[in-house]
Amino acid sequence: MPKKKKKKEELEQEPEQVQEETVEEAEETSEEELSDEELLEQLTGGGDGKSIIVLPPMSGGGSAPEKKIRVVPVIGDVSERMALEVISGLVTLRESGKKKFLSDPTDINSEVIEKSLPIEMIVSTFGGSALDMFGICDMMRVVQEDCPIITTGIGKVMSAGVLILASGTKGARQIGRNTRVMIHSIMGGTQGSMHSVENEIEEMKWIQERYIEVLAAETDMTKRMIRKLLDKKVNIYLDAQQAVDYGIADIIV
Repeated sequence: MPKKKKKKEELEQEPEQVQEETVEEAEETSEEELSDEELLEQLTGGGDGKSIIVLPPMSGGGSAPEKKIRVVPVIGDVSERMALEVISGLVTLRESGKKKFLSDPTDINSEVIEKSLPIEMIVSTFGGSALDMFGICDMMRVVQEDCPIITTGIGKVMSAGVLILASGTKGARQIGRNTRVMIHSIMGGTQGSMHSVENEIEEMKWIQERYIEVLAAETDMTKRMIRKLLDKKVNIYLDAQQAVDYGIADIIV
């Protein structure tokens, strides 16, 4: 008889165990069915005064793309070496910065055109070779056919540097408010036979005249005005506001 009683008690306990297991399974199922918002609320505290700080990933596809620097410095003496570096930089940045845009951004069916992102040139120089100056300015003109060039004069913009600053895209030529600008006539020297000296003088005259023509084309100054300044036979110094007034630059920064 005692054995039967023990077996009966075991049978009475089994439904209770089944019921407890059913409750635990239901709780696990409810946890699995939590939405992302509910799970996040639990992770960050859920109002109990305790919170877990969730840090963003250190790296990944969600990070913003790094902005590429598109700057060509014209700092120091204008020379053949500088001309090589500046011209190479302009050509490289023009090709690497080409992007495709819709001719009409509001019309998805409009023509697709190709343009290059702007290039910035920082100018700070006492001047240098006139022929290398012309080479840089000619390449700037070629590049600007499909790529704006923002020129920024800082510190000193003198002699050959004036034309380089002025050759930037109109409306985008900047100058520092404390920058000094200087214009003067072509300087040079030669020696040798009389005929050779006369030949070199003619070349200097050509360079001077060409400088006046190009500077007049790039600024608001007339050829007559430039010649009048050069006839003073001294260095003509300008401040940032005067440079803007003469059309050498557009914006004081």
